[in-house]
Parts: sequence; structure tokens; C-alpha cells
Amino acid sequence: MTSPLERLSQLYLLQLLDLNAPLGFALLLVAGALMGEVVARHTRLPRVTGYTVAGGLAALLGHGASVPVSGWLGGVLEWALSLLLFEIGAKLRLRWFAANPPLLLTGMLESLLSALAVYAVLTHWAGYTAAEAAAVAVICLPASAAVAGRVAMEVGADGQVTQRMTALTALSTMTAVCAMVLLKGLLDPEHTPSMGQALQSLAAQVAWSLALAAGLAAAVGVVIRRLDPRNESAVLAVLGLVLCSATLARQVGASSLLVPLLAGVLLRNTSQRAWSWPQHFGTAGSALVLVLFVLCGSAWSLTSFQAAGLTALVLVAVRLLTKLACTGLLGPWSGLGLRRSLALALTLTPLSASALLLLSDFSASFPKLATGVMPVVLCAVAMLEIAGPVLVQWALTRAGEGRHSRPARSAS
Repeated sequence: MTSPLERLSQLYLLQLLDLNAPLGFALLLVAGALMGEVVARHTRLPRVTGYTVAGGLAALLGHGASVPVSGWLGGVLEWALSLLLFEIGAKLRLRWFAANPPLLLTGMLESLLSALAVYAVLTHWAGYTAAEAAAVAVICLPASAAVAGRVAMEVGADGQVTQRMTALTALSTMTAVCAMVLLKGLLDPEHTPSMGQALQSLAAQVAWSLALAAGLAAAVGVVIRRLDPRNESAVLAVLGLVLCSATLARQVGASSLLVPLLAGVLLRNTSQRAWSWPQHFGTAGSALVLVLFVLCGSAWSLTSFQAAGLTALVLVAVRLLTKLACTGLLGPWSGLGLRRSLALALTLTPLSASALLLLSDFSASFPKLATGVMPVVLCAVAMLEIAGPVLVQWALTRAGEGRHSRPARSAS
């Protein structure tokens, strides 16, 4: 016997919301844009919350994006995230880590301890196998660059918490990509598990990623030296370079997450010229960002919540508490007060497209093992797609770095 929601979703008009069909995809973009404006005007919440709600509606009616995300939808997801990662990397100053080692230690420990806490909960409480728990822990390791960048832009945030959020988001993404390569090497059924073999795979992927990132940074450097970075032609040229690098990374076996992130870092730390881009590279980039949040908001199902909703809720809570404890204890050591340290921990809570891409990558390599992993990850992403932007906005505002807050002193 079908449920009322299932019967409702069988109506012809609602089938048009199917994200996997071009017409449904276009209609959901319209719905997402309108929902974002409604949310922003009437609730003062981030627009991305509205984008996610539009995707969640499609998922609720059984027409969300299928996972692993592949085909043209997977390409669009990679492009949108590459754009945001490039922007995050281009704001990261490596000398800050050198000048403030406790900040680097805070980022490494909060990621490691959060992953270990998730692993312990899944193995000792939820009954997951060691391999499944390790996969979930790695996939849930990166803080969401998409949520961090977009919400900070919407609230006009700047200051120590915002800058540290950017730095630690980039660091956790790099850590997650490297951890996933190692995990895949250790789980490879075609070879005897070997840390040496896994490290070789990691070295190869990092080398390819660095090479492509260096090429992208050099190409973008040429553009910004020859053209005004605020010129429309320059913006489109850089946008095209970033999207090409994301596509090429997948074809040569490099990481589509590391390449744009490292390229932004290289450009920021090797260029002598101060430069700035329109947020998300103008209208075309903003459309890709909208797509990203609609896709991520739709990547779940009622079945996954029935199977792993409670486990995902516990996972989210344990992950949050670990980040609060670690960042709260170490933040003051790195020169940040306790209140702002706790606010920083909240900004590192969201899960979004980075986790979804890692899940898709893992599912393509280990389809059988991913069967047990997918429901809990999708539920966690769905929960934090809604709650994450709200938490980040609230934390940045409480830290005095939002548009309606007293300006915070910028970190050096």
C-alpha cells in the first residue's frame, strides 16, 4: 500500500521536479532561486537554506538526485564545488599557520578527534564494521567549504573567526582527501592491505594534483597580470580555467577537490599583486552555487532516514560536541577567546558537497561496502544542509563579524 506522499509524487506535475531530468532540473533551479529569496526576506536566514529546502522537497517526493552522483549532474556538482574551493584557497595565507602553530594544531586535532569519535560511535554503539565506520568517519571529516564561503559572503563577515573558519575548512578538506586515498588503498580487494601501497597511491594523487594546481595557478596569474581582474572577460576566463581543471583532474586521476583548492593557495601565496574577484565569479558562478545546494539538499530519501536517521543524529551530535570541546580548549592557546573559539567550532560543523563527492568516489570504488555507509552519510548531510548554514550565520553574528554585528578585529 502506497503512502500519501508516494501517491502525491506520482502526479504528473510533481514528476517534473525530477532532478535527473533536464526539465525537472531547470524547474528546481527556479524553485530554489525563489525559495532562497523568500527565506532571506522573511526569515533573515541564509539564502542557501532556501536552496536546500527546494532540493529537499524533490527528495521528499522521491525525485532527488541519485547517489553516487554521476553523469552531467556529477560534473555540475564538481564544477560548483571547485569554484568555491578555489575561492577558499585564494583566501588562505600559509604564513598564518607558520606564525601561529597552535592554529594548525587546532585544525588537525579537531578533524582527527571528530573522525575518531564518529568511528567509535559507529563501531561500539551502532554495530557498523570497522571498514564501514572508517569510511563514514573520513567522509564526514571535511567542514563544508560551500556553506562556509556562501554564508560568510551573505552576512558580510570578516574577522578572526571568519578567517580561521576559511583556513580550517581548507585544512580539513585536504585532510579528508588524503585520508580517503589511504583508506581506499587499505581496502582495495585486489591487493593485500598495505600502508606502503596506500602511501604510494597518496603520493601519486598528490603529485598529480599539485602539478595541475600549479598549472591552473600559473594560467590564472597570466590572466590577472594582463587583464583587470574585475573585468567581465577576465572573470569568465578564470571561471573557464577552474572548470577545465576540475574536469581534467578526474580524467588523469588527480583529486577534483585538491586541485582547485591548492591552486587558490598557490595563487594567494606566490602572487605579489593584490587582487579580488566578484563573489563566486558573477552570475554564472552564482548559478553553479545554487545548483550545488539544490543537489545536496535533494540527495536523501525517506528510506535512508528510516534506516539510519537516529544513527545520523547521534553522529552529528557527537561530531559537534567533539569540535566544541577541542576548539574550545585549544582556541585560546592560538589567541582566540573562549566565546569566539566556540563560535569557530560551530562554523566547522556543516557537511555538504565535499562529503557528497567523497561518498560518490567511495561508492564507485566499493559499491558493496557503500551500501551500509550511504544511508547514514546521506542523513547526516541532509540534517546539516538545513542546520549548518543557520549555525554558521548565528556563530559569525555572535562573534561580532556579521553585517549586523559590531565589526571584529581582523586577524593578521
